[in-house]
Amino acid sequence: MNFWGIINLKLLLDVLFAVGFGILLFSRVKEQRTLWLLRGYLFLVSSAWFIQRYSSLPLTSKLIDAVVLACSLSLAILWQGELRRLMELLGTGRLAVILGNPPKEFRAASTTITQLVDTAGRLSQNRRGALIVVDLGSDLRPEDFLYSGTKIEALLSTDLLINLFATDTPLHDGAVLVKGNKIISAGVILPLSRQGISRYGTRHLAALGITERFDRCICIVVSEETGTLSLANQGKLERPITSSRLQELLVNLIGNQNSKGTSKASLSKITISQTTSQNDSNINEKEPNKSEIFINKND
Repeated sequence: MNFWGIINLKLLLDVLFAVGFGILLFSRVKEQRTLWLLRGYLFLVSSAWFIQRYSSLPLTSKLIDAVVLACSLSLAILWQGELRRLMELLGTGRLAVILGNPPKEFRAASTTITQLVDTAGRLSQNRRGALIVVDLGSDLRPEDFLYSGTKIEALLSTDLLINLFATDTPLHDGAVLVKGNKIISAGVILPLSRQGISRYGTRHLAALGITERFDRCICIVVSEETGTLSLANQGKLERPITSSRLQELLVNLIGNQNSKGTSKASLSKITISQTTSQNDSNINEKEPNKSEIFINKND
């Protein structure tokens, strides 16, 4: 008996492609609640396909099709940001990102964390607004931003970062892109997040927006109104934080990426100036519950 005569080759390929697509989706979803929604939706789609193919139940098929359509519209609204990101990746031909490309090796100098924390602390002390994007291997491109800003291509330094955020310069309102131990560009305009619109200002929404789209990307935010420090990672914002807490978070995040760089144990010994730490502690400890309220809409 011919083996291929028993098995429908077209049906077999259809099932294999569907299973492969489902595995790809499940591997890219990390949030548990989103995973539940995806499982339920795929179950409905599979049920509709099975009923339509192997049973003659026209009314049941119509009802399930209507439910699948309603769920599709609901998911399109809930996941509009993710779907937009998917279309952007397809449009730019970056299929490796969709397929889950391995993270590029992140190289940073041993002083990178010190310089970032010291800069944030001094800007917080002077209540000078700032937004620093740290690329940990997301392969950020100019088309990923609303405006790619001005190319800097300079070694990372505290003095240069502070000068870029000087209020009398044309670049201070945008973000600074940092990769490894280099400042790539300044005056970058980031896409805004739709979450917490009434709660956060522009800088915080921009930090949430870019970290929602890129997993291996973090943002340091300094509020211009209160001097409060914040850190955005994977679409979540931790605030208010002190300089010591910012240092701890950066050690964990950058230390995990920099596999060939300085170990976490040595990075944890990095210290910053006591004046900066004490000033940030005073700012964040005076009114921790009110720091979320008095936020300038330009922050």
